[in-house]
Order: sequence, then structure tokens, then C-alpha cells
Amino acid sequence: MPASRFGLASDLRRPESGERAERVTFVELFFDLVFVFALTQLSKLIADDQSVIAALESVVLILALWWSWVSTSWVTNWLDPERLAVRLALIGFGLLAFVAAVSVSASFADRALAFAVAYVVLQLIRTLFMVVATWRHDRDVALSFARVLVWAALAGVFWIAGALVPTEWQLPFWVAAVAIEYGGGALGFRLPGMQRSEVESWDLSGAHLSERASLFIIIAIGESLLVTGFAFVELETSPEAVVAMLSAFVSAAALWWLYFHRTEAVGRHAVEAAEEEADRAKDHLPERRGPGRLGRIARDGYSYAHVVIVAGIVLVSVGDKEILDRPAAAVELAGGVVIVGGPALYLVGLLLFRFVVDRALPAAPLIGLGALTVCALAAVLVPNLGELALGCLCTAALVVAALADTVRPARQVTAEESA
Repeated sequence: MPASRFGLASDLRRPESGERAERVTFVELFFDLVFVFALTQLSKLIADDQSVIAALESVVLILALWWSWVSTSWVTNWLDPERLAVRLALIGFGLLAFVAAVSVSASFADRALAFAVAYVVLQLIRTLFMVVATWRHDRDVALSFARVLVWAALAGVFWIAGALVPTEWQLPFWVAAVAIEYGGGALGFRLPGMQRSEVESWDLSGAHLSERASLFIIIAIGESLLVTGFAFVELETSPEAVVAMLSAFVSAAALWWLYFHRTEAVGRHAVEAAEEEADRAKDHLPERRGPGRLGRIARDGYSYAHVVIVAGIVLVSVGDKEILDRPAAAVELAGGVVIVGGPALYLVGLLLFRFVVDRALPAAPLIGLGALTVCALAAVLVPNLGELALGCLCTAALVVAALADTVRPARQVTAEESA
């Protein structure tokens, strides 16, 4: 088929200026609703089985769920969700994501094939739609997503094969599939004989990506409250249950504070500065296409570092449920790892994100990690320390980190610092 006849004649890209250039639309938020349920199912899966193998399976699933969400966010960064074709496509993508979500709890059992097929079809159809939508209007973007399509197809072979092989081989196949997807992005979706897709050349809306990531953090924190709330209403009211519920709420508030008091603003200012840098570069070097540093922030900060933040929130919700189920029980290894590990993973994610966007290692997460180290030592050294007591100590550690983030002087990221 001649290249001139391939692709959609209608230009579905976001306008370059105006409100629609950066605004997150309602249909994108509708798509996000699927992931509230998906994260709830993932939390339940982790809570039901805290073995090492189950932990590895959960890591694979959260990486897959995040990749499907962030990949769709990259598509809506270029395409305008207010256009009817894009809106219908997003609803279709949401259906596929929902099929994958309802299969999460048994994805390493009798619903493995349902999860794999829904996930792979979502990845392939969405990427192919992007190629067709941009082929006539931005050939560089279309070719970049054509390379993404090849990598997604390669990963899809491992997803489907993993669902068909004997159960003991499923995890290695799915680990390989996740490694291919994340590795493809890190390698610029390089293919033999073809130029790699340089992230520095991607023409992005940084404001849209930062807002999408922030909204997903809200979703994840909301999921943690859902898990805690559902666990509490199934219990008889007792002083221990009330304290555990209050501790979980304060913990969720501290997670919100640590991200939205300063981290979200730092990321937003960093992408704004990177966009200004890209505009200046285009003025002086018209042949240079793309935003340079903005692409790296979008990939490394919002696509990669944020999955650690989200994983931490999910693990916090599992720890809260663990405490509600056994508030007076002495801390055991698996429970202690979950209760302390969730907040620790969240703070590590914040550190990674800040290092990507402004090469900083902020004091607040480091202080929080130090406090969590004390909590871990208490779990080891204090005889018969209860899970409720450990949970309250970890909540206090998060509150200390949030206070440290509040009282220290604010520093804005400027374009000059980012250049």
C-alpha cells in the first residue's frame, strides 16, 4: 500500500496551543477507574500470599499494570482525547484493561491466559492505533511507535507462552516479558538496521504527563484507603481496630503530603523548565527537533521512577490490612517486611524521582528512611512487638518525613538550573 494512502486522513493530534494542548480529559479519568480496581485486586493477592514466589509474581503484575497505564498516557500525550475516534479508542482500551484487572487475582492460576491475552491485545492495538493515527501527520512519531509495536509483539510472545506452559515455568516467561518491555524503553526501542527512537527527540507535553502521573498517585492512595476501609467494616469494633484504622488514615495522609506538598511541584517546575529549554534550542537551532531533557524526565522520572512510588503505596495498603487482621499478633518476618517495606519503597521512589528531575537527594525521604530503619530494628530487637505497634511506628516515621519536608526552606527549580 502506498505510504500516502496509509494512516488516518484526519489529524487526531493534540493542538499545539490552548487549553486542549495540556488538559487531562474526563475520558482519561474514566480509563483510570479501571486501575482503582486493578490495584485493589493486586493488594488482595499480596495479602493472601506473602511467600517469596508470590512476591515475585506481584512485582511482575504491578510492573505490567503500570506499563499498560503509562503507555496509554504517552498515547494521549500526543493524541487529542476530545476527538471522537480517540475517545472511543480509550474506552476500548479501558475494556481490555478491565478484563486484565479482573484476572489479576488468579493470573498465576486459572486466569493466566485471560490476563495475558487482554494485556497483549491492549499493548498491540493501542500501539498500532498510534501508528495509524500519526503516519500521515508526524512520520517520526509514527516510526517510533512502529518500533514500539515490534518490541510489544516480542514481549507478547512471552506473555502468551507463559500462560500456556506448565505453572512452574509461567513466572520466568513473564519476567522475561516485563524485562523486554522495560528494556525496550531504556534502549530506545532499538531494532537491527534501524535508528533507535531517541527519547530526546520526542515532542511531548510535559504538563500533561506530570498531571497524569499525579492523578495516578491519588488513585493509588485512594486504593489504599479502600482496602483499609473494606477490611475495617468486616471487623467487630475494638480499640485495636480503631487505632489501626486511624493509623492507616494518617499514613495515607502522610503519603499524600510527601508527594503533593513539594515533590509534585518540583516535577512540574522541572518539566516546565525543560520545555522552555527546548523552545530556546529550537529558536537557535531550528534543525534540532524535540525537547531533549524533557524526554528523559518523562521516561526516567514519570515512567520508571513512579512505578516504585506506586508499588510502595500498594504495599502500604497491604500492611494496613495485615495490621487490621492481626493487631495484637507478634511481628513475623513476612508481616514485618510488608509493614516496613511499603513506606520504605515509597520513600525510595521519591528519591529516585527527585534525582531524575533535578539531581537532588532531598532530606525528607532520607530522614524517613532513617526513622524506618529504627522501626525495623525495633521489630527485630523488641520481644513480641505487636504488628499494630510496628504499624504505628512506621506511620510516625512517615509523619516525621512529612514534617521535615514542610519545615525546610522551599527551593524552586528554575530553567537556568535545569539547563
